[in-house]
Amino acid sequence: MSTTIAAAVARDPAQEALALLDSAAALAEAPLLRIAEILRAALAPYVRCSALVIFTEDCTGRPQKKAGAEAIISRVTLDELDVIRSSLPDLAPRWSEERIAGAARPVLAARSATNALLVLTDPLAVADSPKASGRLDPDTGAVLGRLWHLAAVRIRDKVAEATPSYLRESRAVSAERSRLTAELTDAHSTTLETVLAALRSAHQSDAAARRAAIDIAAAALVRLRASADRTASLLEEPVVTAFERLRADLRPLERFSGISLQFVEPPVDGRALPGEVAHAARAIVRALVLAMVEQDEVHRIRIQWGCDGTNLLVDVRDDGRGGLSVAEDGLRRIEQRVQALDGRLRLEVMEGWGADVFVSLPLDPPSSRAPKGPGAEWELGEREEEVLRLLAGGLRNRAIAAELGLSENTVKFHLRNLFRKLGVSSRAEAVARATQPHVGQR
Repeated sequence: MSTTIAAAVARDPAQEALALLDSAAALAEAPLLRIAEILRAALAPYVRCSALVIFTEDCTGRPQKKAGAEAIISRVTLDELDVIRSSLPDLAPRWSEERIAGAARPVLAARSATNALLVLTDPLAVADSPKASGRLDPDTGAVLGRLWHLAAVRIRDKVAEATPSYLRESRAVSAERSRLTAELTDAHSTTLETVLAALRSAHQSDAAARRAAIDIAAAALVRLRASADRTASLLEEPVVTAFERLRADLRPLERFSGISLQFVEPPVDGRALPGEVAHAARAIVRALVLAMVEQDEVHRIRIQWGCDGTNLLVDVRDDGRGGLSVAEDGLRRIEQRVQALDGRLRLEVMEGWGADVFVSLPLDPPSSRAPKGPGAEWELGEREEEVLRLLAGGLRNRAIAAELGLSENTVKFHLRNLFRKLGVSSRAEAVARATQPHVGQR
């Protein structure tokens, strides 16, 4: 046991254990937007760092979760993180020097079982003397590994829930990043191609310099294209791969429930799915299957995915008595997830023969219908618009606070302002008024 941990235990082992449990509890409840900050605070008694970066492909909208020095977290690139992750042979934390944020730095890096990556820059193991800071003693390594695993699983499970608020944010972020990536790629490609054309010109007299410049510019083009492809791969998932992940998710249910699950494969040449659509589709199907399993006399559920080029088409059908209803809480929550992606859900019930649920999810974000936000006519602030959006998604105050990283009292403050500006006195009235924007323009 390390000197610092041993001393802490000798002082008050119960207090030390409670502090660790508090950190674990905070991670288990952490909202996605604050999980890096909370993990850094949880690790601080064991390993200090200038910055903490999480890289996860589970969260397509924001694959990086960062906390710490702005000079580092603002410059970290996906390519740098991908190189670090590919160099790790196993899940054990590794101390090394890597290029990150544009410079070589000492880092402590670890992968998780979910294939997420944790990077701590300029790490210092608190349990060791500064001279021995290039290693972790077994106790510190074990604590770091377990807290990191808890954070990685929290991210995976939070994304898998595919709540309406997460899906709206993820789609908006993905669309904006796709646009910026395309613009940057076009701009840099045009610049470098122009340089190449100029240097290849017969008017240049220094042939050797021209050849060297051509090689450099050509290599830069290759790197740029590779970076664009890397970003695109985070945003999209082949439809066959997404469907196979769904099959793997449902395999234990089939094994233990005794219900036969029949999967109709999507076309292998189908269009790749945006990440948030793939996550949502799996979450929606899992929820539908669980709702169907809870009915009496269901023996078989058929799951089919298709694609018409612009929409992912999902069909889930059971052979029960036809007891499903959109009025039930479970199906209503599923419908909210579908609507968060501007999709449609249709339920056909054949009494005595089963229920058939059709879901259509558009693969592209809807085109902007107005330059202003949904609360523009009421002169809502940015935070008030966020609260209204989550309120319309069916979230309660505590859930809104968790999503936005606020206290419940702050959420109540924003709600009071919302009610005053909208001229309403209840949550239901606020949602109804927000979905009828022309009322506020009289």
